[in-house]
Formats: sequence, structure tokens, C-alpha cells
Amino acid sequence: MIPYPNIDPVAIALGPLQIRWYALAYLCGFLLAWAYAIYLAKLDPDKKPGKEDIDDFLPWAILGVILGGRIGYTIFYQPALYLSDPLEILKVWNGGMSFHGGAMGVIAALFLYSWKKNIPLLRLSDIVCAGVPIGLLLGRAANFINGELFGRAAPEDLPWAMVFPRGGEIARHPSQIYEALLEGAVLFAILFVLARIGKTRNMPGMVTGVFLAGYGLARFTVEYFREPDFHLGLIGGIASMGQILSLPMILLGTGVCIYAFKKNRSQAAA
Repeated sequence: MIPYPNIDPVAIALGPLQIRWYALAYLCGFLLAWAYAIYLAKLDPDKKPGKEDIDDFLPWAILGVILGGRIGYTIFYQPALYLSDPLEILKVWNGGMSFHGGAMGVIAALFLYSWKKNIPLLRLSDIVCAGVPIGLLLGRAANFINGELFGRAAPEDLPWAMVFPRGGEIARHPSQIYEALLEGAVLFAILFVLARIGKTRNMPGMVTGVFLAGYGLARFTVEYFREPDFHLGLIGGIASMGQILSLPMILLGTGVCIYAFKKNRSQAAA
């Protein structure tokens, strides 16, 4: 077992003003993903979306993440609380964001923006999805700093197990680090390669499908090491809410990959 580092969740304190690592993770995630998306758009300067399209889409993406993440959390994880006191939905400072809800919000934003601007939906989503793991990595690192969303009880001989301040005296898996590595670093590396290869970059939907299926598989796997939400536990005594919500992502991502491959093959044969 190694000691939990106990990093102050407040990154910067200026009198009554406190800026937390979690807020910085969101901010840096958006900015880095936006810069990376512009870089990818410049690889094919003669195709849409271009740099200006990515710039214009950024506020749409931010709104989709925040609204979708918050609404998704209220529906998937604590519907009774928010039905009894709807104003709690507005209290984002109390925490409570769902990645799956945020993903649904961004998907809605992608559909609306591509329709309004007459931009190919899958080409736009490929560029956007390629940068999402950056935010996931930073977000999971912030979860670790906050000592939240920790793992299940670890075997006694696990050398990197930790005792989290909110997790009692039990040595646990640092599942936030597992998620940061799988959902963030590994998934980003895979998408980076696919986005750099001309053949797959010119197969609209392939990067999107791999992201959806890849995230779903990574999240489904790590949930076996992550402590289920205390107020939900394992649904039916079998699966966590995170695993249940990841299954549609895996299926949708696989379907998008098959669609992208078949469409590219039919166009090549034409």
C-alpha cells in the first residue's frame, strides 16, 4: 500500500475566491481539446469543418457537456433527490456530473450544429471525439485529487492500493488512475493514430465509432475495480450504473464503425 497524497482540492485561493483543480481540469480540457481539434481540421484544409467551424462549435460543445452532464446525473443517479427539490439541479457547485449525460449533450450539439452550418456530421464528430480523451484524463486526475469516485477494496498484496479519506480504513484500488490511463491516455493514443492515418481519417465516422466503443469498453472494465455509487449499489446485484450506461455506447460505436467501413468500401467500388 502507498499513502494517498492528500493534495489540496483548491488549486488557487485568493481570499474568498477559490479555484479548484476540478474546475481547472474542465477549463484545460476544453482548451486543449479545442486546440487539438483545430490542428486536425488543418490536416484537410479543403474539407469541412475548418478552423472557423471548430471555433464556432466550441460554445456548443461546452453547453452540451455542462447541460447534458448535469441533467444526465439527475436522471441516471439521483432522480428522487431532484424530483423532491428541482432547484438542486442548479447547484452545480455541490458536484454531480455524468459523462454519459455529457456525451448525449455533445451528440445533440453535433447534430444541431452540423445541420445549421451544413457541415458533414461524421467528419465533425471525428475531430471532436479525437480530443475528448484529453478532458477525460484531466477530469479523472481531478477526481483523484478530490479523493472521490475511488475503487473497491483491493487485495492485501496490491502494492499501489490506497486508503482514501472518504473511503474508511479500507485499502482500495485507485480506480481514478485506471480510468485516467484507459479512458484518457490509451484511448487518446489510439485515436491519435487513426486521425493521423489518411485512410481512416478519410473514412468519416471511424474515429467516432472507435471513441464510443473504446470509452464504453474502458469504462465497463474499470467499473469492476471502482466502488459502485453508495446510493445505487449494483443494479440487480450484477452491474453498476456506469456499466449499464456503457453498453449502449459500445453497441453504437461498433455500429458507427461498421457503417463507416461499409460506406467507404462502397464508395471505393463505385
